Amino acid sequence: MTQPETTTDHRPLILATVGTDHHPFDRLVDWLDAYAADHPDVRVLVQHGATRAPARAEGIDFIDPARLGALMGEATAIVTHGGPATITGARRAGRLPIAVARDPELDEHVDDHQLRFIARLDRARLVRSCCSQQQLTATLDKALDQPADFRIDTEGTDGASSTALQAGRIIDLLTADTPEQPPIPSAEAAPADSGWPDVTVVVPTRDRPELLRRTLRSIAAQDYPGRVISVVVYDHDDPDVSLATAGGDRPVRVLTNASSPGLAGARNTGILAARTDLVAFCDDDDTWLPGKLRSQVAVLLAEPETEVVCCGIRVVYDRTEARRVLDRTAVTFADLLRSRLTELHPSTFLIRREALVGGCGPVSETIPGSYGEDYELLLRLARRAPIRNIPEEGVRVLWHRNSHFSGRWQTISTALRWLLAQYPEFRLVRRGFARVAGQIAFAEAASGRRGASLEWALTTLRAHPAEARAYLALAVIGGLPAGLVLRTLHRRGKGV
Repeated sequence: MTQPETTTDHRPLILATVGTDHHPFDRLVDWLDAYAADHPDVRVLVQHGATRAPARAEGIDFIDPARLGALMGEATAIVTHGGPATITGARRAGRLPIAVARDPELDEHVDDHQLRFIARLDRARLVRSCCSQQQLTATLDKALDQPADFRIDTEGTDGASSTALQAGRIIDLLTADTPEQPPIPSAEAAPADSGWPDVTVVVPTRDRPELLRRTLRSIAAQDYPGRVISVVVYDHDDPDVSLATAGGDRPVRVLTNASSPGLAGARNTGILAARTDLVAFCDDDDTWLPGKLRSQVAVLLAEPETEVVCCGIRVVYDRTEARRVLDRTAVTFADLLRSRLTELHPSTFLIRREALVGGCGPVSETIPGSYGEDYELLLRLARRAPIRNIPEEGVRVLWHRNSHFSGRWQTISTALRWLLAQYPEFRLVRRGFARVAGQIAFAEAASGRRGASLEWALTTLRAHPAEARAYLALAVIGGLPAGLVLRTLHRRGKGV
């Protein structure tokens, strides 16, 4: 990829960008080519992405963000597709975007959300919309003749503009194409033994000394060539310093939770104490299978843009075992809104530490009771980039009859309501919203709050009449023991 050079060309610049979508946008490129041919006194530069390059205008496939911002500042007029990020960038540069929406009937996009989005922005006078070559030509002529009409104050993130553009970003996240399921890089293709990076494994613990030692033995037994350091973080418990030798040749550090009490704070204490680029999580009652870490690190070595890798699990409950393996290798933000995807268990997480410390932030310590902190972290990570998943078992997950959250129904209900408030995007995904609302209905029923449970059950059914959790909540209201429901689901490796 060649970046556009700074030039002494003093012709007015029309900058056009079609984004990075894999659908071709030949129609817009053809219109700009025709304009360039008829206006040799104007410089037309087209960032064409996956679309074929222009024949008459200048063309470049991708432009790095810093250079794109500089070009927007130089341009007399900016032509964009219907992508919210590009429109926001143009407005921040003080330019009124000239927008041409991709049309799904012409195979330019997966659906019509750009058409609807641009129509909305045009009505709000946040863009100048064009839907034909003649209209685009006339608009560009006007921008060159009356450039002041296409200048705006750089308030593009205020008021109505912010609301509209944020809505567009949400729509983009929820309607983006499901990414192609890329193959998982082979661990055999990774570097020699000396080239594997160090990994810190954060193990929060409380009142499980025997299970904890078993967990540490499974980490020490990894067939991973690099250095693995276990950081055991004690929460509401006195630390056992004798664990320093529990990992054999693998170092073990013992700490006390220095953050907020609870699971989230304990995880963050370990993250902040880590001195490695890669951080993994493992609960103190789970065990890793020997090849788990090696296969995950191989993905991060092969894909510098990937920030988190998960894998499948085997759920062990009451002498029964159930295989839970997700049959995909990439998971998006929209996927996680639709479903919790419980196969992505926190004991499978391997994350670039920088993504937590300098990126989306650490584990949230504001979630009531730390319930669902792993899911909320996945949502934040997936907003940045798809999560990679190895569709193979890597962890044995032990479910207990008396887990930490057994009977803490009000904590569960409060945490789930917090989640819906933090992520209004759930309201745009009816099935996903109904799933969480149904969980709230069940928790309220299990806690004996019949009125609240009935209200949430009706809310669930209005959003998605087929959501089974609403009917389970109604059954519990009618007298079915909540514990019986959970035990039956757990034997199948499932939960509410």
